[in-house]
Amino acid sequence: MSILGLTATVLGVSVIAGLLGALTGLGGGIVIVPFLTLALGVDIHYAIGASLVSVIATSSGAASAYVKEGFSNIRVGMFLEMGTTLGAIGGACLAAVAAPSLIAFIFGIVLIGNVVASILQPPDSSDSLPRSSGPVAARLRMDGEYPSLRGLVRYHVRRAPAGLGVSSMAGVLSGLLGIGGGALKVIAMDRVMRIPFKVSTATSNFMIGVTAASSAGIYLHRGYIDPGLTLPVMLGVLAGSIIGTRVLSRTPTRWLRRVFNVVILALGVEMIFNALTGRI
Repeated sequence: MSILGLTATVLGVSVIAGLLGALTGLGGGIVIVPFLTLALGVDIHYAIGASLVSVIATSSGAASAYVKEGFSNIRVGMFLEMGTTLGAIGGACLAAVAAPSLIAFIFGIVLIGNVVASILQPPDSSDSLPRSSGPVAARLRMDGEYPSLRGLVRYHVRRAPAGLGVSSMAGVLSGLLGIGGGALKVIAMDRVMRIPFKVSTATSNFMIGVTAASSAGIYLHRGYIDPGLTLPVMLGVLAGSIIGTRVLSRTPTRWLRRVFNVVILALGVEMIFNALTGRI
């Protein structure tokens, strides 16, 4: 394949990754890393370096639009980032004594279990909004509203401490395995804190750039960010994330949730496979 053809291929796949990342709040790395390593044979370190830049691009492209449109909950994002940051530090320390393959296996089981629980859940129960706030959420004024086709929808936030705990787990996994924590962040907000799914994905997009930026600095220092590879990835993901922000408000929540479940299921299977085959 010529350099021009390779660049066009990477750019096209990156657009899809950015669109998926903006809609699900997971970042584009879930698509970018497997594609670069498995399909194109790129060294994993350079693939992760390009992926981290793509996550920053997703966060920059999608988060600013989501904040402007009123989807992101800044107070919730900053609150959960405390747990994610501390968890990432703990994960980096834990990496010296724990077997990453075991953690990856458990992580995969948790993700697949969440998909099964979501499928078995009654169709509308996950979208029924709480009628009151939790005590911590009320004190920190986390409640908010988001735009919909019916106008502004007011929502209340529940179980903020539990959501902080799940976000801490996301940070631990990120520091231990070098993966993005967007999956658990969305789960923490959607299933634990009972925040509407569109708000959860938008707020996750706001959060993931913070963690990725610190990790990207390390990869840049070690020389694992190749401009020739990273540039088409960044441009494609940025374009896809901008498209995703325009699609989100018009897409029914049930379809977004289905896409999220498919991606989470694939990620869970990949984590278990990599753990059992010794790739982690």
